[in-house]
Amino acid sequence: MDTSQSHSIETHNTNPPSPLHTIRNETLSQLPENLAVPSYDRGALTQGIVHIGVGNFHRAHQALYLDDLFQKGLGTDWAICGVGLQPNDQTMRDALASQDGLYTLVECDSTQSDQARVIGSITQYLWAPENPQAVLEKLASPEIRLVTLTVTEGGYYTNDVTGELLVEHPAIQHDLEHPTLPHSVYGYLVEALYRRRQYGVLPFTVLSCDNLPHNGDIVRKMLLSFAQQRDSDLAQWIATHGAFPNCMVDRITPRTTETERNSLRTQWHINDACPVFAEPFRQWVVEDHFCNGRPPWEEVGVQMTSDVVPYEIMKLRLLNAGHSSLAYLAALAGFEYVDEAIQENQFREFIRKLMDEEITPVLPPIPDVDLEAYKQTLLQRFSNTRVRDTIARLCIDGSSKFPKFLLPTLSQQLEGPGNIRCLSLVLASWFRYLEGTDEQGNSFDIIDPQAEMLRDHVQKCGRNPEALLQLPQIFGDTLSQSALLIQHLHEALTSLQALGSQQTVARY
Repeated sequence: MDTSQSHSIETHNTNPPSPLHTIRNETLSQLPENLAVPSYDRGALTQGIVHIGVGNFHRAHQALYLDDLFQKGLGTDWAICGVGLQPNDQTMRDALASQDGLYTLVECDSTQSDQARVIGSITQYLWAPENPQAVLEKLASPEIRLVTLTVTEGGYYTNDVTGELLVEHPAIQHDLEHPTLPHSVYGYLVEALYRRRQYGVLPFTVLSCDNLPHNGDIVRKMLLSFAQQRDSDLAQWIATHGAFPNCMVDRITPRTTETERNSLRTQWHINDACPVFAEPFRQWVVEDHFCNGRPPWEEVGVQMTSDVVPYEIMKLRLLNAGHSSLAYLAALAGFEYVDEAIQENQFREFIRKLMDEEITPVLPPIPDVDLEAYKQTLLQRFSNTRVRDTIARLCIDGSSKFPKFLLPTLSQQLEGPGNIRCLSLVLASWFRYLEGTDEQGNSFDIIDPQAEMLRDHVQKCGRNPEALLQLPQIFGDTLSQSALLIQHLHEALTSLQALGSQQTVARY
């Protein structure tokens, strides 16, 4: 990040409390001096991007990179129109509308003063349930040349086992039957592309920025499958003229709580309806394959490449798998925050052992990356006491995360060296977590799209590892046949029951 645009907090101020400032275009010049604000003319920006799914991560990542560009006087025809498809997106619409699309981003570091700046790259927000036609016309307009997505794993309507579109999903069926009143992301994109074709306008590039392996390939396959169901000629036009680059994104951006909002009021005297707090680290690797132009992202630190896959695998199997591996073990032990858990030596050493001995040996070569330094950086990021990332957040959607983050490594190890002891403990901790109580007897909600099925399955199977693996939609058909995996799972489940999470991790 360009820290020339940010300033350290003054923590020793003994002057009377300053009045709270609101953030709007007309108040930017009145904000505290230690808060960086856009130096560019927001009124001179023109929109080139529609972003669907304007959550904290997008606003701490892609929107920030564009704000960096605009600060340099570059790419000013690539401002963002945000779009929310879900009913609960009304909250974000209202917050951004009250602040002219502006919000505060605070970078939190355990060892340095926080850095804060106001981000100005979102110049409009449309809430689809209120006016779907406005969203469709925006997407169909010629100035929109790029659509970016952060709709989470479930928003892609992909069968995790077959890799095909969930055509039978009610939202997909509705959109095929009512193309001009869509609900799903594919309904909106395909109807907009249909209109662009009718208008004689080139397609936009679709760039997924979600944490999915081969995210561009996935959205291409799902969107074309949806389009084929609707109109085979339209599907062919999109396939011929469109583009769906893969990318890898990385930045830890926890949910904003009232504690963070209060710190913003106290330290910067800002009353912000939708601030974002994030770690200092950020990374974005993008496949340079666009059909209708793109921002000059390489000018602000984005790595443009011909092959994202090695970087993507590195991140998914080290950072994301590391998060999930820590999360369920720490949840059982009663930890609330990631930094608290990783400060315990047994957890820290276990995660490093997992990375070094079971994950790294089956990673592909990664150009220009020092893996030892990368893994050490990950542990430092997990230890950031200022980010306050919660264990509960990392435990969400395990049924979607395991097939992407951990099971590929497990399968590769079973096909080769067979070093799966730590991986088996992680899987066993998830099974134990699905019982819904920690080791102190405290209950918690299982937040997962398949929560009810998972709870029923665990209750029926008890702690029988062979039976627990009988979920082909998650584990496929081969893992349940592995005698080595079943042996290690039995050992891990027995140890978790007898010794608890922390002592088991210490043993491992």
